[in-house]
Amino acid sequence: MAKSAVNKFEIHQIGVVVSPYKKTEDMPIQASHSTARGKIIIDDDYTEGLKDLEGFSHITILYRFHMSRDEPLLVKPFLDDIPRGVFATRSPRRPNRIGISTIKLISLYGNVLEVEGLDMLDATPLIDIKPYVPQFDDRTETDIGWLKEKLTEKPSNKR
Repeated sequence: MAKSAVNKFEIHQIGVVVSPYKKTEDMPIQASHSTARGKIIIDDDYTEGLKDLEGFSHITILYRFHMSRDEPLLVKPFLDDIPRGVFATRSPRRPNRIGISTIKLISLYGNVLEVEGLDMLDATPLIDIKPYVPQFDDRTETDIGWLKEKLTEKPSNKR
Protein backbone atom coordinates (compact mmCIF):
# COMPACT_ATOMS: atom_id res chain seq x y z
CA MET A 1 0.00 0.00 0.00
CA ALA A 2 1.46 3.37 -1.02
CA LYS A 3 1.79 5.98 1.70
CA SER A 4 1.50 9.60 0.72
CA ALA A 5 4.24 11.94 1.93
CA VAL A 6 1.69 14.77 1.92
CA ASN A 7 -0.29 13.19 4.76
CA LYS A 8 2.59 12.50 7.14
CA PHE A 9 2.71 14.17 10.52
CA GLU A 10 4.45 13.71 13.85
CA ILE A 11 3.02 12.79 17.22
CA HIS A 12 5.19 13.41 20.25
CA GLN A 13 5.24 11.26 23.35
CA ILE A 14 4.12 13.25 26.42
CA GLY A 15 4.87 10.64 29.05
CA VAL A 16 5.09 6.97 29.89
CA VAL A 17 2.85 4.37 31.52
CA VAL A 18 4.27 2.42 34.47
CA SER A 19 2.30 -0.81 34.45
CA PRO A 20 2.58 -4.15 36.26
CA TYR A 21 2.34 -5.95 32.90
CA LYS A 22 5.66 -6.97 31.38
CA LYS A 23 4.25 -9.49 28.85
CA THR A 24 1.25 -9.15 26.54
CA GLU A 25 -0.15 -12.53 27.55
CA ASP A 26 -0.55 -11.29 31.14
CA MET A 27 -2.60 -8.21 30.24
CA PRO A 28 -6.40 -7.99 30.51
CA ILE A 29 -8.34 -7.73 27.27
CA GLN A 30 -9.66 -4.22 27.96
CA ALA A 31 -9.34 -1.53 30.63
CA SER A 32 -12.91 -2.19 31.77
CA HIS A 33 -11.77 -5.68 32.84
CA SER A 34 -8.76 -4.47 34.80
CA THR A 35 -8.13 -3.43 38.39
CA ALA A 36 -4.38 -3.12 37.83
CA ARG A 37 -2.83 -0.05 39.38
CA GLY A 38 0.11 1.87 38.06
CA LYS A 39 1.36 5.32 37.23
CA ILE A 40 1.55 7.67 34.33
CA ILE A 41 4.60 9.90 34.41
CA ILE A 42 4.27 13.04 32.33
CA ASP A 43 7.35 14.64 30.81
CA ASP A 44 8.28 17.91 32.54
CA ASP A 45 7.50 19.94 29.40
CA TYR A 46 3.82 18.88 29.64
CA THR A 47 3.23 19.03 33.42
CA GLU A 48 1.45 22.39 33.25
CA GLY A 49 -1.22 20.75 31.09
CA LEU A 50 -2.30 18.62 34.07
CA LYS A 51 -3.76 21.67 35.86
CA ASP A 52 -7.38 21.00 36.97
CA LEU A 53 -7.32 17.31 36.00
CA GLU A 54 -7.46 16.13 39.64
CA GLY A 55 -11.23 16.79 39.83
CA PHE A 56 -12.02 14.02 37.33
CA SER A 57 -12.57 10.42 38.45
CA HIS A 58 -11.63 8.91 35.06
CA ILE A 59 -9.42 9.82 32.13
CA THR A 60 -9.15 8.56 28.60
CA ILE A 61 -5.60 8.03 27.45
CA LEU A 62 -4.14 7.59 23.99
CA TYR A 63 -0.94 5.62 23.70
CA ARG A 64 1.31 3.80 21.27
CA PHE A 65 1.32 0.01 20.98
CA HIS A 66 5.12 0.09 21.05
CA MET A 67 5.57 -3.69 20.98
CA SER A 68 3.32 -4.25 17.97
CA ARG A 69 5.51 -4.81 14.93
CA ASP A 70 3.13 -5.06 12.00
CA GLU A 71 0.07 -3.26 10.68
CA PRO A 72 -2.13 -5.76 8.80
CA LEU A 73 -5.54 -4.71 7.53
CA LEU A 74 -7.02 -8.13 8.39
CA VAL A 75 -6.54 -9.52 11.91
CA LYS A 76 -7.89 -12.47 13.88
CA PRO A 77 -9.43 -11.00 17.07
CA PHE A 78 -9.08 -12.80 20.40
CA LEU A 79 -12.85 -13.52 20.48
CA ASP A 80 -13.02 -15.00 16.98
CA ASP A 81 -11.31 -17.36 14.54
CA ILE A 82 -12.39 -15.40 11.47
CA PRO A 83 -10.07 -12.70 10.07
CA ARG A 84 -11.77 -9.29 10.43
CA GLY A 85 -11.00 -5.85 9.10
CA VAL A 86 -8.69 -4.19 11.61
CA PHE A 87 -11.05 -1.21 11.94
CA ALA A 88 -13.81 -3.61 13.10
CA THR A 89 -11.58 -4.84 15.96
CA ARG A 90 -9.71 -3.50 18.97
CA SER A 91 -6.49 -5.23 17.92
CA PRO A 92 -3.15 -3.57 18.77
CA ARG A 93 -1.91 -4.63 15.32
CA ARG A 94 -3.18 -1.64 13.37
CA PRO A 95 -2.08 1.33 11.28
CA ASN A 96 -0.37 3.91 13.50
CA ARG A 97 -0.53 1.46 16.45
CA ILE A 98 -2.59 3.85 18.59
CA GLY A 99 -4.45 2.54 21.64
CA ILE A 100 -7.17 4.11 23.75
CA SER A 101 -8.30 3.25 27.29
CA THR A 102 -10.52 4.89 29.87
CA ILE A 103 -9.04 4.41 33.32
CA LYS A 104 -9.64 5.61 36.87
CA LEU A 105 -7.58 8.55 38.14
CA ILE A 106 -6.69 7.83 41.78
CA SER A 107 -4.46 10.83 42.47
CA LEU A 108 -2.28 13.43 40.84
CA TYR A 109 0.86 14.92 42.33
CA GLY A 110 3.29 16.95 40.28
CA ASN A 111 3.79 15.11 37.02
CA VAL A 112 2.67 11.68 38.31
CA LEU A 113 -0.82 10.28 37.95
CA GLU A 114 -1.74 7.23 40.01
CA VAL A 115 -4.26 5.23 38.01
CA GLU A 116 -6.32 2.04 38.08
CA GLY A 117 -7.59 -0.11 35.22
CA LEU A 118 -4.42 -0.43 33.19
CA ASP A 119 -4.49 -2.75 30.17
CA MET A 120 -1.18 -1.87 28.56
CA LEU A 121 2.43 -2.92 28.92
CA ASP A 122 4.98 -1.27 31.16
CA ALA A 123 6.87 1.56 29.43
CA THR A 124 4.02 2.23 26.98
CA PRO A 125 4.52 5.68 25.39
CA LEU A 126 1.70 8.09 26.25
CA ILE A 127 0.36 10.32 23.48
CA ASP A 128 -2.53 12.24 25.11
CA ILE A 129 -4.90 12.50 28.08
CA LYS A 130 -8.51 13.64 28.04
CA PRO A 131 -10.96 13.83 30.93
CA TYR A 132 -13.75 11.27 30.74
CA VAL A 133 -17.13 13.06 30.70
CA PRO A 134 -20.18 10.75 30.65
CA GLN A 135 -22.39 13.41 29.04
CA PHE A 136 -19.93 13.57 26.13
CA ASP A 137 -18.64 9.99 26.00
CA ASP A 138 -21.49 7.61 26.88
CA ARG A 139 -23.74 6.25 24.14
CA THR A 140 -26.94 4.45 25.13
CA GLU A 141 -28.16 3.18 21.75
CA THR A 142 -25.39 1.25 20.05
CA ASP A 143 -24.78 -1.77 17.85
CA ILE A 144 -21.61 -3.81 18.13
CA GLY A 145 -21.55 -5.61 14.78
CA TRP A 146 -19.98 -9.07 14.65
CA LEU A 147 -19.17 -8.90 18.38
CA LYS A 148 -22.86 -9.10 19.33
CA GLU A 149 -22.92 -12.90 19.04
CA LYS A 150 -19.51 -13.20 20.72
CA LEU A 151 -20.33 -11.11 23.79
CA THR A 152 -23.40 -12.92 25.06
CA GLU A 153 -21.31 -13.60 28.16
CA LYS A 154 -18.71 -11.44 29.83
CA PRO A 155 -15.34 -12.20 28.19
CA SER A 156 -12.56 -13.61 30.33
CA ASN A 157 -10.08 -11.16 31.75
CA LYS A 158 -7.12 -12.53 29.80
CA ARG A 159 -6.22 -12.55 26.12
